[in-house]
Amino acid sequence: MAKRDEARIDPRGRKVKILATIGPASRSPEMLRRLFRAGADCFRLNMSHGSHADHAEAVRTIRALEKEFARPIAILADLQGPKLRVGAFAGGEAVIRHGSHFTLDRDETPGDSDRVCLPHPELFGILQRGQRLLINDGKIRLVVREADGDRIRCSAEVGGVISDRKGVNVPDAEVPIPALTEKDRRDLAFAMEQGADWIALSFVQRPEDIAEARKLMGREGALCAKIEKPQAVKRLSEIIELADGIMVARGDLGVELEPFEVPPLQKRIVNASRIAGKPVVVATQMLESMIESPMPTRAEVSDVANAVYDGADAVMLSAESAAGDWPEESVAMMDRIAGQVERDEGYTERVRFLETLPDETTSDALAHACMTIADTVPISAITVFTSSGATARRVARERPATPMLVLTPSMRTARRLGLLWGAHPVATRDIGSFEEMIGKGRRMALRHGFGTAGSKLIALAGVPFGTPGATNLLHIVTLSGEELKQRGG
Repeated sequence: MAKRDEARIDPRGRKVKILATIGPASRSPEMLRRLFRAGADCFRLNMSHGSHADHAEAVRTIRALEKEFARPIAILADLQGPKLRVGAFAGGEAVIRHGSHFTLDRDETPGDSDRVCLPHPELFGILQRGQRLLINDGKIRLVVREADGDRIRCSAEVGGVISDRKGVNVPDAEVPIPALTEKDRRDLAFAMEQGADWIALSFVQRPEDIAEARKLMGREGALCAKIEKPQAVKRLSEIIELADGIMVARGDLGVELEPFEVPPLQKRIVNASRIAGKPVVVATQMLESMIESPMPTRAEVSDVANAVYDGADAVMLSAESAAGDWPEESVAMMDRIAGQVERDEGYTERVRFLETLPDETTSDALAHACMTIADTVPISAITVFTSSGATARRVARERPATPMLVLTPSMRTARRLGLLWGAHPVATRDIGSFEEMIGKGRRMALRHGFGTAGSKLIALAGVPFGTPGATNLLHIVTLSGEELKQRGG
């Protein structure tokens, strides 16, 4: 019994989800367990770092936690994507003077303060005068003066020390390379074998990038498009339509755009994703100072809080939980920030400031009705029966003040819902009749702490049962408190 009580950590008491990145600081089974208990709802495997063996061990640990706590946990595998880098320098580094001329060419001879090899032939010939090249996360800024098939001659708008194989960003042009490298294809195949619930696709520039990854994934897993390039922003609506979820990857966005452009763009991406009913994650540097400090800055706390107020489905920790000195404390801090925001009496009004009008379908009308009823009558939970998760996404799109208990016969669906706002997913046996649905909804609500004797529940489902996209039934029930006793607990 002690173990069962220890495992009763849900419901979380908040609706926004926390996505924690796994790394050297958090890979051990004990630390992953502590992160989960501290508030992590889902875990990110960063395929840019670590071996397949490391990631496979993490997956085994997470699946063991699922069994221990009887709660589905989402795993997101984040693909590295193409990395554009300069070549090597004589002596390992050089100094580019402010205002000087600097050339990127195809000559593999070690570079100096005047030139260096750029081992990416696809970049030659596509760049035009006035376009920028950003090196080492934008610390060095070059402006193209002349470009042909062999050389890109630039002037240094911002110079500095440049060393071997530093990264290159090309913010002003669409780079004619696919989002998936050979490494990404191997990592994607590995992630699919491991049963990853979400795949995050980097370097997305166009809808075709989504289609290519989807073809390789087949029907397995859900696809999260990382918006980190200006070219993706230009075709945002098309990318959102094709993806299952969106990540606001502020790291590269903050390099390729001016810093002050990122906050309004973040809100635009979050809003567009919410209107489409697709989960949206806000990521990168949310509690960056907690890599080294046990406490965040006030600005970081405000950053997390604003993402929660905007109605993001999830907020993400990167190096804070992967390689920092305070991984557990970072998760706990994010949990406390989110909880405090959601307890704010103005939170519901703020999170609904965005108008998400229902489509002209029965499913959307009923999902909208759930929110209206819960605003009018004291409701302890909206109990959603779903096989694909579509009904849960429709309800979450309305951002109801009432928690959502999602019952599904599919563990795959239950895990994917780990990134969905307000959803507490439970994998359970399928239902076959209206009476069975009502009985199971009552028992699960009591068992998972979503009501007591006298509590009212909304039950939302589709008839015939097990038919995806057939949401057409809404029913309100009152708990007697004796449902578990009647079934023997």
